[in-house]
Amino acid sequence: LAVGAALAHAVADPGVLCPLRRLTGVPCPGCGSSTVFIELGSAHPAAALAANPVTLVVLLGLVIAPGWLVARWRQISTSAQVSLVVGAAALSWAWQLHRFQFLP
Repeated sequence: LAVGAALAHAVADPGVLCPLRRLTGVPCPGCGSSTVFIELGSAHPAAALAANPVTLVVLLGLVIAPGWLVARWRQISTSAQVSLVVGAAALSWAWQLHRFQFLP
């Protein structure tokens, strides 16, 4: 999928895909996720990491140990799950705001 995304992007760059960023210029927590796949498909892992480290870490975790992660996820409480998701989204958003120079 990553190689296919990279090839499609090379042929016809659709521009900014994120509706929030397209309308306001402000990135969302998920901004850079498509770029992660495009950069991985183009064999640029450092660029993928720079685009959205949270997406890359989650992707690698699901590729490396999907069964263990799902089983572990089911073992933790709902409040812990919510805390992890909200924390990851907050870290991702802080990264994106820094990346696009909204934060120092």
